[in-house]
Amino acid sequence: MKSYRKELWFETKNRREFINITEEVEKALRESNVKEGFVLVNAMHITASVFINDDEKGLHQDFEEWLEGLAPEKPYSRYRHNGFEDNADAHLKRTIMGREIVVAVTNGKLDFGPWEQIFYGEFDGKRKKRVLIKIIGE
Repeated sequence: MKSYRKELWFETKNRREFINITEEVEKALRESNVKEGFVLVNAMHITASVFINDDEKGLHQDFEEWLEGLAPEKPYSRYRHNGFEDNADAHLKRTIMGREIVVAVTNGKLDFGPWEQIFYGEFDGKRKKRVLIKIIGE
């Protein structure tokens, strides 16, 4: 069994962003030479997410509005966590969107359903954060 590990680093310009990382994960898969197995992709920070969905601008705007409705950034005083930092909403948004994804690898390719893409979701940006890619298989 083979094992491969790679990190992706991000420093977004905005507090919240969705970034399609599918090509970077596919590149890591090619580098691993794994033909059959699994890819794990997870955010290594508690205010960021990795998730699978469609790469459609309107849907991303819907996510932003939906998440902001569930856990609004402001007023900061509404959250007990806020004190030194003002990112309680980012922790909640990450919990909703999830920490990681796992994708099957078949014949050396990500075994996706129609329209599926991998995204990094940033909810407290403007600082350096990383995503782990771990590939296991033959």
